[in-house]
Amino acid sequence: MTVDPRAALDRLIAALEAHYHAVESRHGEDDPAVDDAYDVLADAFEVYDDALGTVFGEATPFYLGEEEDESEEDEDDDDADDESDEDWSAEDEDDEAPVSR
Repeated sequence: MTVDPRAALDRLIAALEAHYHAVESRHGEDDPAVDDAYDVLADAFEVYDDALGTVFGEATPFYLGEEEDESEEDEDDDDADDESDEDWSAEDEDDEAPVSR
């Protein structure tokens, strides 16, 4: 099904507005309204981008990354923290070594 790019753009603009309002009136860090608005916005963007490509052979300069499992993100963050701690420890050991003259 081909979507009219103008209609898709109107939907994208409405989704941007709705996302902004959800963020602006957020009720706590895990407000489901913000998550819902995010999902609607992502979907509207994909529909618009596809419509541009189908009808005009054009694309937007944006890319929606794939969502990772939160547990994978936490593990990646922990690994990065561990590496930076190791680097810091190695630097500390060098600073504490006696200087020979």
